[in-house]
Amino acid sequence: MPDLRPTPLIRTAREKDLPDVVRLDNAVFSFDPYPYFVLRQLFDAHGDHMFVLYEGEELIGYILFATSRTNSAAWGLSLAVAEGHRGRGMARRLLLKALERLRDEGVEEARLAVEPANTAAIALYGSLGFTSEGEVHEAYFGPSGDRLLMSLKL
Repeated sequence: MPDLRPTPLIRTAREKDLPDVVRLDNAVFSFDPYPYFVLRQLFDAHGDHMFVLYEGEELIGYILFATSRTNSAAWGLSLAVAEGHRGRGMARRLLLKALERLRDEGVEEARLAVEPANTAAIALYGSLGFTSEGEVHEAYFGPSGDRLLMSLKL
């Protein structure tokens, strides 16, 4: 049976996308989502590094990176794909788009923190060349916020 879903479209986020981004963030990270005002301020400060992925009218993913003042490094702040759309390469597409923008801007390194139990994310990042910096950083994001740090030279 053919896939009748609309072709997914990735583009730079716009202000009008924020309610959809907040809804997706709350659905994917229900245990600790960004509050609306934080996503609003991140958009205002780093909106040129926020990409949204729509399938028709439905937001199915977003990614956000923030660059350092010197533009030498960028931190991945969020990557989310709606549950019903995982396993279709959408996170990879978002990440590749963000990395392309960072390279075009002369950023030298992309860094991110990932939950150690999120083996799918670790595998995705590793397949794109990210390497682990070693041990898990306990309480990196506070209690129950252990993270594995990964980086990629651009």
